[in-house]
Amino acid sequence: MRETWKIAIVGAASLRGKELNEALSDSAFSKASIILLDEESEVGRLEASGDEATLIQRIDHDSFEHVDFAFFCSAPEITLKHWREAVAAGTTIIDLSNALEAEDGSVVCAPWLEDERSDLSLTTKVVIPAHAVSLALALMMTSLETVARLRFGSATVLEPASEYGSAAIDELHQQTVSLLNFQSLPKDLYGEQVAFNVVPSFGESPALGQTEARIRHHYAAIRKRGGGSHMADLGIQVVHVPVFHGVGLSIALEFDEQLTRDRLGSALAGKHVELIPEDVEPPNNLSSAGQPSILARLRPQNRSDQPTDRFWIWASFDNLKLSSLNAIACAMDLRRLRPKGKVQ
Repeated sequence: MRETWKIAIVGAASLRGKELNEALSDSAFSKASIILLDEESEVGRLEASGDEATLIQRIDHDSFEHVDFAFFCSAPEITLKHWREAVAAGTTIIDLSNALEAEDGSVVCAPWLEDERSDLSLTTKVVIPAHAVSLALALMMTSLETVARLRFGSATVLEPASEYGSAAIDELHQQTVSLLNFQSLPKDLYGEQVAFNVVPSFGESPALGQTEARIRHHYAAIRKRGGGSHMADLGIQVVHVPVFHGVGLSIALEFDEQLTRDRLGSALAGKHVELIPEDVEPPNNLSSAGQPSILARLRPQNRSDQPTDRFWIWASFDNLKLSSLNAIACAMDLRRLRPKGKVQ
């Protein structure tokens, strides 16, 4: 019988893979045996894993032998190529690649919402960690509705390049440099100019629309499991902004009663949401980088201390950090169901 958990990170060289690897070293899985896997071009690269340096290995037919959890942080096509090998080996998949959501039996998971009814079981093979934006919105809406019922709410999501991996960051950088040097722009990934620009879509690419649909779907899934009584139905729009990392959220709220900012702020602040007061720097991409919490500022629409039913929330969070922490929380939930040291 094995004494430690065995974890595989597929797509270990990706932005999500690197962030997850780092987050695992600070988690309850810090003593786990971790293997780093990726496609052929990344094999042999040295990556830190806890206090040790580990080489990235090639994915082959026996990569998932005795692996408890495989975090797929790879490109979707890599996930689709290898996920059945993991399932056949008895490994539970935690998919951060957005490739397996349509597979039968996959479960959207958001363990930080303590009153969420978990659908995980010993037979669960594929877990989909809720999109970081869906999780952030759900955490805030759940807290606010302990105070008053929300009559209307909408969220505009300001999405960074890192949501689409290293290639998107590289192309944004190359576009910026090209524009400053009056050169033609590379548009291989985005299909249009995103540097010094804000766009609701990527030319002919469906990527941005798919992200918006995924966020809505995950938010609805979390809301449904809670019975719908503790979370408002939000309008959600995603726009892509020319930044490398960090998500911004602009949220408009209208409640069915007059409230003070202090009362609503007391409800908003919690374990995973840090309320930023007016007399300090507002939440932004730089201040939220590397932070495990959502940084939020609340203000009445009328900018008055008098009670009102309309408020704005401006929030920022590290999208890669929050995504990794939620994925690890999913594994923690699965760990409670899975006997430690189980031989596959």
